[in-house]
Amino acid sequence: MDFHPTEEQAAAAGLAARILSDLATHERLAEAGTGSDAELWKALTTAGLTAAVEEVGLLGLVLLLEEQGRTTAQVPYAATCVYGILPVAAHGSPEQRARLLPALGTGEAVATGAFPARGRITAEGGRLTGTAPAVPWLRDATHVLVPDTDRALWLVRTDAPGVRTSPVETTAPWSAGRLTLTAAEGERLGSDGAYEDALAAARTAFAGLQAGVCAGSLARAVEYTSTREQFGRPLSTNQGVMLRAADAYMDTEAIRVTTYEAAWRIDQGLPAHEHALTAAWWASEAGKRVVHAGQHLHGGMGADLDHPVHRHFLWGRQLDSYLGCGSELLAELGASIAGGERAEGEQA
Repeated sequence: MDFHPTEEQAAAAGLAARILSDLATHERLAEAGTGSDAELWKALTTAGLTAAVEEVGLLGLVLLLEEQGRTTAQVPYAATCVYGILPVAAHGSPEQRARLLPALGTGEAVATGAFPARGRITAEGGRLTGTAPAVPWLRDATHVLVPDTDRALWLVRTDAPGVRTSPVETTAPWSAGRLTLTAAEGERLGSDGAYEDALAAARTAFAGLQAGVCAGSLARAVEYTSTREQFGRPLSTNQGVMLRAADAYMDTEAIRVTTYEAAWRIDQGLPAHEHALTAAWWASEAGKRVVHAGQHLHGGMGADLDHPVHRHFLWGRQLDSYLGCGSELLAELGASIAGGERAEGEQA
C-alpha cells in the first residue's frame, strides 16, 4: 500500500484548501442557512477541482473531501463526484461518458444519489416508481443516481416527467430533499456489480469527509482550550482535557487510515468491500465520539448553536448515520466475513 499522494493529488488538495479557507467562512456559512453556497461551488468547478476527480481517483477525492469537511463547506461536491463523475466514468457507456462527464466537471450538472438501496424504488420497463425520503443535495441536483429493488443503477433527471422533489431538513444543512418517482423515465447505468461498486466508493468518500469534519472540530477545540484560561492557566494544561483531545486525535487518525486503505484498494482494482465497510464503521462510531468531544471541550460555548464548532457536530452526527450507522455496518461486515469463510471452506 502507498498512501503518499501523487503530485496531482497533492496539488488539487492544496488548491481546494486555499479556496475553501478563503470562501467557506463562518459568516458565509451562516448566511447560506441550510442551502448551498453558489459562489463557492462556482469557484471550485472553475478551478477544475470537480473535473480533476477523473484524474486523481478515489484516494485523491478523499483528500479533497477532507478539506471540505474541515470547513463544512455547503456545496454538492461530495455528491456530484461520488454519485456522478465516478460511477459514470467507471460504468457509463462511451456515449454516456461523452455526454455527462463534461457537464458534471464544469458544475453545469449536479448529481446526487438515493443511497443506499432500501427496497423503496421499483423499475419496470425503464420506468421508476417509489420514494427516497431524504436525498442529500437534492435541491441542487440535475441528476439523481437511483438504485432499484434489484440493485440496478438508473440516472434520473430531476426535471423529467414523473419526478417530484420537496425540501427536507436533515441534521446537517445539506440542501436535502424528498424524491418521489411516479413511472419516471430512468437511464440505466452499468450492469451487475455497479451498485456495489458505487456504494463502496460512496462509503469511502463520505468517510473521508467525516475525517475532515473531525479534524476541523478537533482543531477548533485545541485552539479554544489553548487560549481559554481557568484559574490562571490554559484549559489545555488540564490532564482531562489533554486525554480527551488525544483520544479524539487517535479516532480521527483511525478514520483517515482506514479510509485511505479502502480508497487505495478501489483505485487499484482490488477487492475492497470489507475495507469500505471498515472505513464507514470508523467514520460512524469514532466520528460520533470526536464531534461530541469537540463540542464538550468548548464547555458552555459548545452549547451555543451559532458557534462554528456546532456545525461540525451536526455534520458528524449526520455522517454517523447517512450510509449506515455503526451497528448496521458492523452486522454487514460480520456477515461478509462469515460468508467469505464459508466459501473458502466449501472450496477446500
